[in-house]
Amino acid sequence: MTSSNDSVDVALRVRGISSVEAGRIWQGGLDANGQLPLHRAAQGMANPCRHCLSLIAPGGSKLVLAHRPFAQLQPYAETGPIFLHNQPCQHYDLPQLPAWFAYLEPAIVRGYRSDDWIRYDTGQVVPGNALTAVCQQILSDPSVAYVHIRSKFNCFQCRVERASVG
Repeated sequence: MTSSNDSVDVALRVRGISSVEAGRIWQGGLDANGQLPLHRAAQGMANPCRHCLSLIAPGGSKLVLAHRPFAQLQPYAETGPIFLHNQPCQHYDLPQLPAWFAYLEPAIVRGYRSDDWIRYDTGQVVPGNALTAVCQQILSDPSVAYVHIRSKFNCFQCRVERASVG
């Protein structure tokens, strides 16, 4: 792997949780712990919806639920709390991180293989303004399939992959 100071030009694809998963929750589905999401009012500015990756306005209605960003149960399939808008929103699937990610202080970044097993050598704790470069650096290794960005509290934020060619 290159050092974190090296510039690596890897085109990114940043994705919120799938619309299928979010839609299942919005339609009354259970979370990763088998429970109904909790309805709460957003307090402060740190309430990111994990589907559209925008911040839920203070006082706005949000869902709080357990989420496991892995299709299969396995030792590295962590489950943790996330927020969703109370109502359907636009899915985030763009080539750059949302601007507010620069304020994640710090953020946790981890690379995973295609079989969803963590690559320990990729784990880093970085300031939010370094996330793009760190994701590019980790994804420059062809054995890394994707990256997860998490908050300092280990809450899943989003998945980052290499952009498709063509």
